[in-house]
Amino acid sequence: MRLGIGKLINAPELIKPRCKTCSAAPEIQSSRHLFVDLPKLEPQLVAWHGTVDQEWTANARQITHSWIRDGLKPRCITRDLTWGTPVPLEGFKEKVFYVWYDAPIGYISITANYTDEWEKWWKRSEHDVKLYMFMGKDNVPFHSVIFPSCLLGTGEEYTLVNVLGATEYLNYEDLKFSKSRGTGVFGDQAAETGIEADIWRFYLMYVRPESQDTVFSWDDFQTKNNSELLNNLGNFVHRALSFCAATFDGCVQPVDELTETDRQLIGLVDKEMREFQECLSKTRLRDGVRSLLTISRLGNQYIQLCQPWTLKDQRARAGAINAIAVNVAALIAVLLAPYMPTVSERLQQQLNVKLTAIPERFVALVKPGHKLGEPKPLFSRMEGDRVAELKTKYAGKDAASGASAGGPKEDAKKAGAKDAKKQGAKDAAKGTAKDAAAEGKQKEKPAGKEEASGEKKK
Repeated sequence: MRLGIGKLINAPELIKPRCKTCSAAPEIQSSRHLFVDLPKLEPQLVAWHGTVDQEWTANARQITHSWIRDGLKPRCITRDLTWGTPVPLEGFKEKVFYVWYDAPIGYISITANYTDEWEKWWKRSEHDVKLYMFMGKDNVPFHSVIFPSCLLGTGEEYTLVNVLGATEYLNYEDLKFSKSRGTGVFGDQAAETGIEADIWRFYLMYVRPESQDTVFSWDDFQTKNNSELLNNLGNFVHRALSFCAATFDGCVQPVDELTETDRQLIGLVDKEMREFQECLSKTRLRDGVRSLLTISRLGNQYIQLCQPWTLKDQRARAGAINAIAVNVAALIAVLLAPYMPTVSERLQQQLNVKLTAIPERFVALVKPGHKLGEPKPLFSRMEGDRVAELKTKYAGKDAASGASAGGPKEDAKKAGAKDAKKQGAKDAAKGTAKDAAAEGKQKEKPAGKEEASGEKKK
């Protein structure tokens, strides 16, 4: 059983455990189980870990170091359950494997079911394979300690994880995601919202909790869709492609000579391209999204600065500006592929190209004379009424029972205000009583003393 992050406890160590269903105390019974002898494998694990962990996220390193620092303990890998993968060993066939012992082995077996050449991926050989893993931080020990230890224990040259990217927690509004309480949107429900899968992918990458906990917010979701996708990226691409269609019959024009403005744009895009590549190689996926959006923003600024629609007497220059903008759009199309594959494909159809590789710098992916497809808007506006409806729908039981939609902090504020109001009423009552007492005493004072005090009668 896990308690918090990275801390494991055995069920008998629980203080006053109770069944969630009937509230009865569980009975402790004896049962034979299988264990992985992690202490025996620890020297191999530590030696391997020192060669790879610099490419891991900080939280993955910290959690793994804490396990090794405290000394590895034998790890039980079987459970007395009726569901799961049966243990194929005499005397244990009534048991199943513990899910986080069994599940990582599935990575290999799924590959083997997909191809007979699975060893090219999972056995270290002349093949250059680099294994990346992505997960929430609570699953780090199973992939950084237990699974690698099991692979090392086989004595065979299995591929071990090279880059482990772990995230912090994503919260829902001011609450935690909870299936039991109906709080938040989960995978099957996301499809019911009518919001395109790529839009979900974009926003979840935009708020990916890479270094600290972040929040999924419907209002922010709407803002990012309408400002970053619709008004920034979508607007730039549609301006570039529709101008080419209207002015040059969809035919990309040559660029005979670059101006200083052109060179500045290319330099800035090259800079963001290097940043984008660095982000992806270091699994900083959230920052990669921002570099991509910066490129489309630069493209918008370039078009607005050059204003090719005003150059009616300089058709060649207008065509060159448009060709550069179209190539920025083509670059965006290929950069979108890891984040928004469907949108990337739609944009490539409009460009009438098939792009598969991300270039290291800004290059002309669309050559002069190339005929573009039909330009169409890539994104649609997310309306406030619909967002409010979805926000209410997925607020969960807390909202339905009268808790504030603003979450625990807002409820605390309201409770504090209510208490303050009560306290104010009490103070007012006390003040009235004191005033009445003071007035009674005033009436008893001799007139001379009252006048001598310098106070005026009310």
